[in-house]
Amino acid sequence: MIIKKPSIFIYTNDADEDFLREICAGIEEEGVFYEVIPRENANLDTLAFEAAKDSMMGSGIGIKYVDAALQMRGIPKGRNVEVYHMPTYEQCRKLGANSARAIKKMPFK
Repeated sequence: MIIKKPSIFIYTNDADEDFLREICAGIEEEGVFYEVIPRENANLDTLAFEAAKDSMMGSGIGIKYVDAALQMRGIPKGRNVEVYHMPTYEQCRKLGANSARAIKKMPFK
């Protein structure tokens, strides 16, 4: 029997490794689990929407190339909570932290 931990899902498509590392660090700082799952041929909105929909916690992140988006379950596709094109490392870390803070019902950074 495989038991999965409740996690924030991060769906990626050719993601920039540095951006991914910083986003994961932001989530870790908030003490929440995450899973990175590679996906093929999907746009940023689809990655973020599907990640939020599939996550038990309802928070998902999509990363495509140098773009990143935070999405929450129940919000329509394309209406992301946060979206960045070529974010700074500080913005990446904030995006990760905010995805965790959303599920913990804490104010965003």
